[in-house]
Formats: sequence, C-alpha cells, structure tokens
Amino acid sequence: MDTATCPRCHQPINSQAVTCPHCRIQLKAYGHPGIPLHRSTDKEYLCDTCTYHADDTCNFPQRPYAKECILYQNIEESKLQYQSLRSTSSFGATVRSWVKRNQTLLLLLALLVVCFLIALSAS
Repeated sequence: MDTATCPRCHQPINSQAVTCPHCRIQLKAYGHPGIPLHRSTDKEYLCDTCTYHADDTCNFPQRPYAKECILYQNIEESKLQYQSLRSTSSFGATVRSWVKRNQTLLLLLALLVVCFLIALSAS
C-alpha cells in the first residue's frame, strides 16, 4: 500500500484515498479517484504558479483565483522536468533511436556495401 500524508491533519493515508479517513478533507477530484486535487497552501492562488495560466491555455472557471484545481501544473517543476529530459538525450541515445527506426535502410546499405566489395574482389 502506497502511503502519503494528509495536507490538513498530516496523518498517514493511502495515496489512492479520495478523502482523508481522519479529517475527511477531499484529496482527489470528486468521482475521479485517480486525479489529484491540488490545493493552495498559502494565501496565494494556484494560478500564480500554474503552467496553464502562464501560457493562457487554462479554461478553469475559477481562474485566476483558484485555490483548488485538478489541472494544476507547477511552472518550476515543469521547467526542471524539461531540463532533465534535455540533458538525458545524449548523442548516443539519439543515434540508437535513429538506428532503431531505420533498420531496413541500414540493412539495404550493408547489402550494397557487401555487393560492392564482392564486385571489387572479382575484378
């Protein structure tokens, strides 16, 4: 069982719980136990640090004054994930990916080289 901590009472809870069994705070979106419900912990609104608000793609009715949201995506976390993705895509990984996608082309190219070498050795 995956455990998490309740944002209100700080008691251990099941990470899939829709409401906290201790204080009854709603943890997940109503009717959607797989979707987390993000809450503002300070007096600030979630929209101030949300990716969707920053790029103007948010259609949440409480925007820009949302204190709870299921769509919230932190701008700073998104930037860190993007940077880590860019750093892990090395040249070797790019070459391996290209080779995997173009195996037929490489096989034909190798066959051509073998034919060319046979033609050179026969003459």
